[in-house]
Amino acid sequence: MNNKNTPTNDAYLPVAWEYREVVEEEIKKARSGKIFFFNRDNQVDEVVGRVIKMEEKKSEGVFVLLDNGTTIRLDRIITLFGKVGAAYDEYDAYGSSCMDCTGGYETDE
Repeated sequence: MNNKNTPTNDAYLPVAWEYREVVEEEIKKARSGKIFFFNRDNQVDEVVGRVIKMEEKKSEGVFVLLDNGTTIRLDRIITLFGKVGAAYDEYDAYGSSCMDCTGGYETDE
């Protein structure tokens, strides 16, 4: 990962309360793990660390702060230590999308 902070130009999407609870639970457990998320370029990225804080920044959204200094917007997390995150459905939609019946391959015309 080459970006320490992962804000995007997209508007923050409010997340269900259960995603906040998962983060709060991991803060209390103080354990380290892997987080998959969409980075600022809307690409899947990953980072390993321990969640130390969750904070809301006015007009920007809710962010989690890791012990290594990385911040990730809560609505962009795909999985947090193996648990489904707020952006999982968006990630899953990529795998379920139609590829114009070419199986993802380009046609030679």
